[in-house]
Amino acid sequence: MIDLKETRLKGETAVLISVIHDEQNAEQVQEYLDELEFLASTADIRAVKRFTQRLHRPDGHSYVGSGKLNEIKAWMEANGGDMVIFDYELSPAKQRNVEKELGRPVLDRPRLILDIFARRARTSHAKTQVELAQYQYMLPRLTKLWTHLERQRGGTGTRGGAGEKEIETDRRLVRDRIALLKGQLKDIDRQMATQRGNRGKMVRVALVGYTNVGKSTLMNVLSKSDVFAENKLFATLDTTVRKVVLGNLPFLLSDTVGFIRKLPTQLIESFKSTLDETREADLLLHIVDISHHNFEEQYNTVKSTLAEIGAGGKPVIVVFNKIDAYTPAAHDPHDLAPKRPDQFTLAEMQETWMSRMNDQDCMFISAVRKDNVDALRKLMYERVKSIHLTRYPYEKDLLYQGWMEEGESAE
Repeated sequence: MIDLKETRLKGETAVLISVIHDEQNAEQVQEYLDELEFLASTADIRAVKRFTQRLHRPDGHSYVGSGKLNEIKAWMEANGGDMVIFDYELSPAKQRNVEKELGRPVLDRPRLILDIFARRARTSHAKTQVELAQYQYMLPRLTKLWTHLERQRGGTGTRGGAGEKEIETDRRLVRDRIALLKGQLKDIDRQMATQRGNRGKMVRVALVGYTNVGKSTLMNVLSKSDVFAENKLFATLDTTVRKVVLGNLPFLLSDTVGFIRKLPTQLIESFKSTLDETREADLLLHIVDISHHNFEEQYNTVKSTLAEIGAGGKPVIVVFNKIDAYTPAAHDPHDLAPKRPDQFTLAEMQETWMSRMNDQDCMFISAVRKDNVDALRKLMYERVKSIHLTRYPYEKDLLYQGWMEEGESAE
Protein backbone atom coordinates (compact mmCIF):
# COMPACT_ATOMS: atom_id res chain seq x y z
CA MET A 1 0.00 0.00 0.00
CA ILE A 2 1.19 3.52 -0.79
CA ASP A 3 1.43 5.91 2.14
CA LEU A 4 0.56 9.37 0.88
CA LYS A 5 1.83 10.94 4.06
CA GLU A 6 5.32 10.10 2.89
CA THR A 7 4.82 12.28 -0.19
CA ARG A 8 4.51 15.44 1.87
CA LEU A 9 7.69 17.45 1.98
CA LYS A 10 8.86 18.38 5.45
CA GLY A 11 10.76 21.58 4.62
CA GLU A 12 10.12 24.68 6.68
CA THR A 13 11.35 27.47 4.40
CA ALA A 14 10.75 28.13 0.72
CA VAL A 15 11.70 30.41 -2.16
CA LEU A 16 8.70 31.56 -4.23
CA ILE A 17 9.01 31.86 -8.01
CA SER A 18 6.73 33.49 -10.57
CA VAL A 19 6.89 34.69 -14.17
CA ILE A 20 5.51 38.00 -15.44
CA HIS A 21 3.71 37.32 -18.72
CA ASP A 22 2.88 39.90 -21.37
CA GLU A 23 -0.68 40.41 -20.12
CA GLN A 24 0.44 40.96 -16.52
CA ASN A 25 2.32 43.64 -14.62
CA ALA A 26 4.79 43.37 -11.76
CA GLU A 27 2.27 44.62 -9.18
CA GLN A 28 -0.27 41.97 -10.14
CA VAL A 29 2.32 39.19 -9.94
CA GLN A 30 3.36 40.37 -6.46
CA GLU A 31 -0.31 40.07 -5.42
CA TYR A 32 -0.34 36.52 -6.75
CA LEU A 33 2.82 35.81 -4.77
CA ASP A 34 1.11 37.23 -1.67
CA GLU A 35 -1.57 34.59 -2.11
CA LEU A 36 1.05 31.90 -2.74
CA GLU A 37 2.81 32.93 0.48
CA PHE A 38 -0.51 32.66 2.33
CA LEU A 39 -0.95 29.17 0.87
CA ALA A 40 2.55 28.24 1.99
CA SER A 41 1.87 29.59 5.47
CA THR A 42 -1.30 27.51 5.66
CA ALA A 43 0.90 24.47 4.89
CA ASP A 44 3.34 25.54 7.66
CA ILE A 45 5.99 26.65 5.17
CA ARG A 46 7.70 30.01 5.66
CA ALA A 47 8.55 32.00 2.53
CA VAL A 48 12.01 33.59 2.76
CA LYS A 49 12.54 35.03 -0.74
CA ARG A 50 10.72 35.84 -3.96
CA PHE A 51 12.02 35.72 -7.52
CA THR A 52 10.20 36.96 -10.62
CA GLN A 53 11.19 37.12 -14.26
CA ARG A 54 9.50 38.75 -17.22
CA LEU A 55 9.19 36.30 -20.10
CA HIS A 56 7.20 36.31 -23.32
CA ARG A 57 6.52 32.62 -22.69
CA PRO A 58 7.75 30.14 -20.06
CA ASP A 59 11.10 28.49 -20.72
CA GLY A 60 10.61 25.04 -22.21
CA HIS A 61 13.26 23.44 -20.00
CA SER A 62 12.76 24.92 -16.55
CA TYR A 63 9.90 27.49 -16.81
CA VAL A 64 12.30 30.32 -15.86
CA GLY A 65 15.41 31.05 -17.90
CA SER A 66 18.77 29.48 -17.16
CA GLY A 67 20.20 32.79 -15.96
CA LYS A 68 17.40 33.28 -13.44
CA LEU A 69 17.75 29.66 -12.34
CA ASN A 70 21.46 30.22 -11.67
CA GLU A 71 20.58 33.36 -9.69
CA ILE A 72 18.12 31.40 -7.58
CA LYS A 73 20.66 28.62 -7.03
CA ALA A 74 23.36 31.08 -5.94
CA TRP A 75 21.01 32.79 -3.50
CA MET A 76 19.89 29.50 -1.94
CA GLU A 77 23.46 28.27 -1.60
CA ALA A 78 24.35 31.47 0.24
CA ASN A 79 21.19 31.95 2.29
CA GLY A 80 19.46 28.59 2.55
CA GLY A 81 15.90 27.55 1.79
CA ASP A 82 14.52 24.03 1.96
CA MET A 83 12.48 24.09 -1.25
CA VAL A 84 11.19 26.22 -4.10
CA ILE A 85 7.52 26.79 -4.93
CA PHE A 86 6.29 27.87 -8.37
CA ASP A 87 3.02 29.79 -8.72
CA TYR A 88 2.12 27.59 -11.70
CA GLU A 89 1.55 23.96 -12.56
CA LEU A 90 4.84 22.48 -13.73
CA SER A 91 5.07 19.59 -16.12
CA PRO A 92 6.82 16.52 -14.63
CA ALA A 93 9.82 17.14 -16.93
CA LYS A 94 10.21 20.80 -15.90
CA GLN A 95 9.88 19.85 -12.26
CA ARG A 96 12.65 17.24 -12.56
CA ASN A 97 14.88 19.66 -14.47
CA VAL A 98 14.57 22.38 -11.82
CA GLU A 99 15.16 19.90 -9.00
CA LYS A 100 18.29 18.66 -10.73
CA GLU A 101 19.64 22.20 -11.23
CA LEU A 102 18.86 23.49 -7.75
CA GLY A 103 19.37 20.34 -5.72
CA ARG A 104 16.20 21.19 -3.78
CA PRO A 105 12.65 19.78 -3.75
CA VAL A 106 10.28 21.64 -6.07
CA LEU A 107 6.57 22.19 -5.50
CA ASP A 108 4.12 23.75 -7.90
CA ARG A 109 0.89 25.51 -7.00
CA PRO A 110 -1.41 22.47 -7.47
CA ARG A 111 0.82 20.28 -5.29
CA LEU A 112 0.78 22.90 -2.52
CA ILE A 113 -3.01 23.17 -2.64
CA LEU A 114 -3.34 19.38 -2.59
CA ASP A 115 -1.12 19.23 0.49
CA ILE A 116 -3.32 21.80 2.25
CA PHE A 117 -6.46 19.87 1.34
CA ALA A 118 -4.87 16.71 2.73
CA ARG A 119 -4.14 18.49 6.01
CA ARG A 120 -7.65 19.94 6.21
CA ALA A 121 -9.59 16.79 5.38
CA ARG A 122 -11.45 15.52 8.46
CA THR A 123 -14.21 13.17 7.33
CA SER A 124 -13.74 9.93 5.44
CA HIS A 125 -15.53 11.47 2.46
CA ALA A 126 -13.15 14.44 2.24
CA LYS A 127 -10.13 12.20 2.80
CA THR A 128 -11.21 9.92 -0.05
CA GLN A 129 -11.74 12.89 -2.38
CA VAL A 130 -8.34 14.38 -1.57
CA GLU A 131 -6.57 11.03 -1.83
CA LEU A 132 -7.98 10.50 -5.32
CA ALA A 133 -6.80 13.96 -6.40
CA GLN A 134 -3.34 13.27 -4.97
CA TYR A 135 -2.97 10.00 -6.87
CA GLN A 136 -4.15 11.59 -10.11
CA TYR A 137 -1.55 14.30 -9.65
CA MET A 138 1.08 11.73 -8.68
CA LEU A 139 0.67 9.35 -11.62
CA PRO A 140 2.68 11.25 -14.29
CA ARG A 141 5.32 12.21 -11.71
CA LEU A 142 6.26 8.76 -10.45
CA THR A 143 9.69 8.69 -12.04
CA LYS A 144 11.43 10.27 -9.09
CA LEU A 145 9.17 11.63 -6.39
CA TRP A 146 7.67 8.40 -5.08
CA THR A 147 10.38 5.73 -5.18
CA HIS A 148 9.26 4.26 -1.85
CA LEU A 149 6.27 2.48 -3.39
CA GLU A 150 5.54 -1.14 -2.65
CA ARG A 151 7.45 -3.30 -5.16
CA GLN A 152 6.46 -6.48 -6.91
CA ARG A 153 9.39 -8.57 -8.00
CA GLY A 154 9.55 -9.92 -11.53
CA GLY A 155 9.44 -13.67 -11.97
CA THR A 156 7.29 -16.66 -12.72
CA GLY A 157 3.68 -16.14 -11.78
CA THR A 158 3.91 -12.40 -11.27
CA ARG A 159 1.87 -9.90 -13.21
CA GLY A 160 3.89 -8.27 -15.95
CA GLY A 161 6.28 -11.18 -16.30
CA ALA A 162 9.95 -11.42 -15.47
CA GLY A 163 11.84 -8.20 -15.25
CA GLU A 164 8.86 -5.89 -14.84
CA LYS A 165 10.35 -2.45 -14.30
CA GLU A 166 9.78 -0.78 -10.95
CA ILE A 167 8.20 2.29 -12.57
CA GLU A 168 5.68 0.08 -14.38
CA THR A 169 4.80 -1.57 -11.09
CA ASP A 170 4.43 1.83 -9.46
CA ARG A 171 2.10 3.05 -12.19
CA ARG A 172 -0.01 -0.09 -12.00
CA LEU A 173 -0.34 0.25 -8.23
CA VAL A 174 -1.39 3.87 -8.55
CA ARG A 175 -3.89 3.15 -11.34
CA ASP A 176 -5.39 0.34 -9.27
CA ARG A 177 -5.72 2.68 -6.31
CA ILE A 178 -7.31 5.39 -8.47
CA ALA A 179 -9.86 2.87 -9.78
CA LEU A 180 -10.66 1.76 -6.22
CA LEU A 181 -11.09 5.33 -4.97
CA LYS A 182 -13.30 6.25 -7.92
CA GLY A 183 -15.49 3.28 -7.09
CA GLN A 184 -15.73 4.37 -3.47
CA LEU A 185 -16.64 7.90 -4.49
CA LYS A 186 -19.34 6.62 -6.84
CA ASP A 187 -20.92 4.86 -3.88
CA ILE A 188 -20.64 8.03 -1.80
CA ASP A 189 -22.13 10.09 -4.66
CA ARG A 190 -25.14 7.77 -4.78
CA GLN A 191 -25.61 8.03 -1.02
CA MET A 192 -25.38 11.81 -1.08
CA ALA A 193 -27.74 12.03 -4.05
CA THR A 194 -30.22 9.94 -2.07
CA GLN A 195 -29.82 12.27 0.92
CA ARG A 196 -30.47 15.29 -1.27
CA GLY A 197 -33.50 13.56 -2.75
CA ASN A 198 -34.85 12.82 0.71
CA ARG A 199 -34.90 16.53 1.50
CA GLY A 200 -37.97 16.80 -0.67
CA LYS A 201 -38.78 20.04 -2.41
CA MET A 202 -37.33 22.38 0.18
CA VAL A 203 -35.58 25.38 -1.35
CA ARG A 204 -31.82 25.01 -1.28
CA VAL A 205 -29.46 27.96 -0.84
CA ALA A 206 -25.68 27.50 -1.19
CA LEU A 207 -22.92 29.78 0.04
CA VAL A 208 -20.15 30.07 -2.54
CA GLY A 209 -17.09 32.24 -2.85
CA TYR A 210 -13.34 32.50 -2.84
CA THR A 211 -11.59 30.74 0.00
CA ASN A 212 -11.34 32.69 3.28
CA VAL A 213 -14.06 35.25 2.52
CA GLY A 214 -16.17 34.43 5.59
CA LYS A 215 -18.66 31.86 4.28
CA SER A 216 -18.54 29.69 7.40
CA THR A 217 -18.86 32.73 9.67
CA LEU A 218 -21.96 33.85 7.77
CA MET A 219 -23.27 30.28 7.88
CA ASN A 220 -23.04 30.36 11.67
CA VAL A 221 -24.84 33.70 11.84
CA LEU A 222 -27.69 32.71 9.52
CA SER A 223 -28.22 29.19 10.84
CA LYS A 224 -27.26 29.73 14.50
CA SER A 225 -24.88 26.77 14.16
CA ASP A 226 -21.24 26.23 15.02
CA VAL A 227 -19.50 25.49 11.72
CA PHE A 228 -15.70 25.55 11.97
CA ALA A 229 -14.39 28.94 10.85
CA GLU A 230 -10.77 30.07 10.80
CA ASN A 231 -8.72 32.80 9.14
CA LYS A 232 -6.88 30.34 6.93
CA LEU A 233 -7.38 29.03 3.42
CA PHE A 234 -9.70 26.05 2.91
CA ALA A 235 -10.85 25.91 6.54
CA THR A 236 -13.94 24.06 5.30
CA LEU A 237 -13.72 21.08 2.93
CA ASP A 238 -16.90 19.15 3.74
CA THR A 239 -20.25 20.56 2.75
CA THR A 240 -22.32 21.51 5.79
CA VAL A 241 -26.12 21.66 5.38
CA ARG A 242 -28.39 23.30 7.95
CA LYS A 243 -32.14 23.88 8.04
CA VAL A 244 -32.87 27.59 8.44
CA VAL A 245 -36.24 29.20 9.14
CA LEU A 246 -36.92 32.84 8.32
CA GLY A 247 -40.32 33.89 9.60
CA ASN A 248 -42.12 30.60 9.11
CA LEU A 249 -40.35 29.77 5.85
CA PRO A 250 -37.91 26.83 6.08
CA PHE A 251 -35.11 26.21 3.61
CA LEU A 252 -31.75 24.42 3.47
CA LEU A 253 -28.51 26.39 3.66
CA SER A 254 -25.22 24.76 2.64
CA ASP A 255 -21.62 25.91 3.13
CA THR A 256 -19.28 24.61 0.42
CA VAL A 257 -15.53 24.43 -0.17
CA GLY A 258 -13.98 27.73 -1.21
CA PHE A 259 -12.67 28.33 -4.69
CA ILE A 260 -9.26 29.75 -5.56
CA ARG A 261 -7.33 30.89 -8.61
CA LYS A 262 -5.90 27.94 -10.55
CA LEU A 263 -7.78 25.35 -8.49
CA PRO A 264 -6.25 21.99 -9.51
CA THR A 265 -8.40 20.15 -12.03
CA GLN A 266 -7.88 16.94 -10.03
CA LEU A 267 -9.70 18.51 -7.08
CA ILE A 268 -12.62 19.70 -9.20
CA GLU A 269 -13.07 16.15 -10.50
CA SER A 270 -12.71 14.38 -7.16
CA PHE A 271 -14.93 16.89 -5.30
CA LYS A 272 -17.82 16.32 -7.71
CA SER A 273 -20.27 15.18 -5.04
CA THR A 274 -19.41 18.17 -2.86
CA LEU A 275 -19.86 20.56 -5.77
CA ASP A 276 -23.22 18.93 -6.55
CA GLU A 277 -24.62 20.93 -3.61
CA THR A 278 -23.79 24.06 -5.59
CA ARG A 279 -25.00 22.70 -8.92
CA GLU A 280 -28.35 21.62 -7.47
CA ALA A 281 -28.97 24.73 -5.35
CA ASP A 282 -31.95 26.97 -6.17
CA LEU A 283 -30.19 30.15 -5.06
CA LEU A 284 -26.52 31.05 -4.59
CA LEU A 285 -25.13 33.52 -2.08
CA HIS A 286 -21.84 34.59 -3.64
CA ILE A 287 -19.75 35.89 -0.74
CA VAL A 288 -17.02 38.41 -1.59
CA ASP A 289 -14.36 39.77 0.79
CA ILE A 290 -14.63 43.47 0.02
CA SER A 291 -11.66 44.24 2.29
CA HIS A 292 -9.34 42.29 -0.01
CA HIS A 293 -7.49 44.64 -2.37
CA ASN A 294 -8.02 42.24 -5.27
CA PHE A 295 -11.65 41.34 -4.54
CA GLU A 296 -12.84 42.00 -8.10
CA GLU A 297 -10.52 39.35 -9.54
CA GLN A 298 -11.58 36.92 -6.82
CA TYR A 299 -15.21 37.60 -7.75
CA ASN A 300 -14.48 36.87 -11.42
CA THR A 301 -12.54 33.71 -10.52
CA VAL A 302 -15.56 32.34 -8.65
CA LYS A 303 -17.90 33.28 -11.51
CA SER A 304 -15.75 31.43 -14.04
CA THR A 305 -15.43 28.40 -11.74
CA LEU A 306 -19.21 28.28 -11.25
CA ALA A 307 -19.63 28.31 -15.03
CA GLU A 308 -17.04 25.53 -15.32
CA ILE A 309 -18.91 23.23 -12.92
CA GLY A 310 -22.30 23.93 -14.52
CA ALA A 311 -23.71 26.40 -11.98
CA GLY A 312 -23.19 29.62 -13.90
CA GLY A 313 -26.82 30.40 -14.71
CA LYS A 314 -28.31 30.20 -11.24
CA PRO A 315 -30.01 33.06 -9.37
CA VAL A 316 -27.43 34.87 -7.24
CA ILE A 317 -27.30 37.31 -4.35
CA VAL A 318 -23.86 38.92 -4.22
CA VAL A 319 -22.91 39.49 -0.58
CA PHE A 320 -19.96 41.82 0.00
CA ASN A 321 -18.66 40.79 3.42
CA LYS A 322 -16.15 42.34 5.85
CA ILE A 323 -17.26 45.95 5.41
CA ASP A 324 -15.92 46.48 8.95
CA ALA A 325 -12.39 45.81 7.61
CA TYR A 326 -12.72 47.82 4.39
CA THR A 327 -10.62 50.97 4.02
CA PRO A 328 -10.35 52.65 0.62
CA ALA A 329 -6.85 52.91 -0.81
CA ALA A 330 -5.49 56.42 -1.25
CA HIS A 331 -6.40 58.22 -4.47
CA ASP A 332 -4.93 61.48 -5.73
CA PRO A 333 -7.86 63.72 -6.77
CA HIS A 334 -5.62 65.26 -9.44
CA ASP A 335 -4.92 61.86 -10.97
CA LEU A 336 -6.75 61.66 -14.30
CA ALA A 337 -6.66 57.85 -14.31
CA PRO A 338 -9.92 56.20 -13.21
CA LYS A 339 -10.11 54.92 -9.66
CA ARG A 340 -9.17 51.33 -8.99
CA PRO A 341 -11.91 49.20 -7.35
CA ASP A 342 -10.10 49.33 -4.00
CA GLN A 343 -10.06 53.17 -4.07
CA PHE A 344 -13.82 53.68 -3.95
CA THR A 345 -15.48 54.61 -0.68
CA LEU A 346 -18.02 52.11 0.62
CA ALA A 347 -20.89 54.37 -0.47
CA GLU A 348 -19.38 54.68 -3.95
CA MET A 349 -18.81 50.93 -4.02
CA GLN A 350 -22.44 50.23 -3.23
CA GLU A 351 -23.61 52.57 -5.95
CA THR A 352 -21.14 51.19 -8.48
CA TRP A 353 -21.80 47.50 -7.93
CA MET A 354 -25.56 47.77 -7.41
CA SER A 355 -25.99 49.78 -10.59
CA ARG A 356 -23.74 47.40 -12.53
CA MET A 357 -25.59 44.23 -11.58
CA ASN A 358 -29.08 44.79 -12.92
CA ASP A 359 -29.88 41.08 -12.85
CA GLN A 360 -28.49 40.38 -9.36
CA ASP A 361 -29.16 41.63 -5.86
CA CYS A 362 -26.20 42.98 -3.88
CA MET A 363 -25.78 43.36 -0.13
CA PHE A 364 -22.94 44.86 1.91
CA ILE A 365 -22.53 43.28 5.35
CA SER A 366 -20.18 42.36 8.16
CA ALA A 367 -20.80 38.79 9.31
CA VAL A 368 -18.55 39.32 12.34
CA ARG A 369 -20.32 42.46 13.58
CA LYS A 370 -23.66 41.40 12.04
CA ASP A 371 -23.97 44.74 10.25
CA ASN A 372 -26.85 44.66 7.71
CA VAL A 373 -27.43 40.95 8.37
CA ASP A 374 -31.12 41.60 9.10
CA ALA A 375 -31.46 43.28 5.71
CA LEU A 376 -29.80 40.25 4.12
CA ARG A 377 -32.23 37.94 5.91
CA LYS A 378 -35.17 39.94 4.60
CA LEU A 379 -33.82 39.81 1.04
CA MET A 380 -33.17 36.07 1.36
CA TYR A 381 -36.70 35.60 2.65
CA GLU A 382 -38.17 37.34 -0.40
CA ARG A 383 -35.99 35.40 -2.85
CA VAL A 384 -36.59 32.04 -1.16
CA LYS A 385 -40.31 32.75 -0.86
CA SER A 386 -40.64 33.40 -4.59
CA ILE A 387 -38.98 30.04 -5.33
CA HIS A 388 -41.01 28.27 -2.64
CA LEU A 389 -44.31 29.58 -3.98
CA THR A 390 -43.62 28.15 -7.44
CA ARG A 391 -43.76 24.74 -5.71
CA TYR A 392 -46.43 25.47 -3.08
CA PRO A 393 -48.57 28.36 -4.45
CA TYR A 394 -51.35 27.69 -1.92
CA GLU A 395 -49.08 28.82 0.96
CA LYS A 396 -48.90 32.45 -0.16
CA ASP A 397 -51.07 33.94 2.60
CA LEU A 398 -49.53 31.74 5.29
CA LEU A 399 -45.98 32.82 4.46
CA TYR A 400 -46.88 36.50 4.44
CA GLN A 401 -48.56 36.27 7.85
CA GLY A 402 -45.65 34.27 9.25
CA TRP A 403 -43.08 36.93 8.40
CA MET A 404 -45.22 39.75 9.76
CA GLU A 405 -45.75 37.85 13.00
CA GLU A 406 -42.01 37.29 13.43
CA GLY A 407 -41.05 40.86 12.53
CA GLU A 408 -38.67 42.24 9.94
CA SER A 409 -35.59 41.30 11.96
CA ALA A 410 -36.70 37.72 12.47
CA GLU A 411 -33.94 35.11 12.52
